[in-house]
Amino acid sequence: MTTSPIPEILTHLDAGVLSLTINRLDRKNSITAVMYAAMADVLIAAESNDAVRVLVIQGHETIFSAGNDIGDFLNKPPSTQDAPVFRFLHAISAFTKPIVAAVCGPAVGIGTTLLLHCDLIYAGDNAAFSMPFVNLGLCPEAGSSLLVPQLMGYPRAAEALLLGEPFTAETALEMGLINRIVPPAEASALAHQQAKKLAAKPLSSVIETKRLMKQANASAVKQRIHDESLSFGRMLSEPAAREAFTAFMQKRKPDFSQI
Repeated sequence: MTTSPIPEILTHLDAGVLSLTINRLDRKNSITAVMYAAMADVLIAAESNDAVRVLVIQGHETIFSAGNDIGDFLNKPPSTQDAPVFRFLHAISAFTKPIVAAVCGPAVGIGTTLLLHCDLIYAGDNAAFSMPFVNLGLCPEAGSSLLVPQLMGYPRAAEALLLGEPFTAETALEMGLINRIVPPAEASALAHQQAKKLAAKPLSSVIETKRLMKQANASAVKQRIHDESLSFGRMLSEPAAREAFTAFMQKRKPDFSQI
């Protein structure tokens, strides 16, 4: 069964494995509010659909996602808790079934932070992860201010979140963000192979094991996503973010010296 909520988000269900593909290559798989809404709807529907046993999230062999579509983001800033991006973040962080990701090429901003809520991640050797929120005059989202220090340790988290510089698949593997590195052409196939293994296992056992592993952090993650969203919304209208986004649209380097 294949369905398409919108052309930029493709879904395909086969033998218990639901694939969600970000499909906006002409804009480097950058994500709009409409795309966030579609992905949130897919996750919410999959949660209650007994035919779905595993979710696979993927982009393209050349790029996973460039993060937020800046133009759309400026036109439709996420100013409330029911904004599509926050609906998506709450849906993926609370998803009870296993999530497998195939990541190739750049994974920018939420392209990296959404992976913190996946269970198995297979990366192409061309993957490049980055969380450049500070560079945009913003703060982390998706619970990353909690989860990244837990995963990487504080010094590496500070480097990733305060400097916002990209890191390679090899570094991501060493830090425990991803499970394995393969050639880009093999990442999706491997993710689906592993997803099929999970789909063949007793779903109740898989769900309960995931719940128990995440239990200690669950309420803290939910609270942190909420806290980050409040800060994120406030900072969007402040001078640093205005300068960062204006500079981006004007294709120049931002100047924060007077901010």
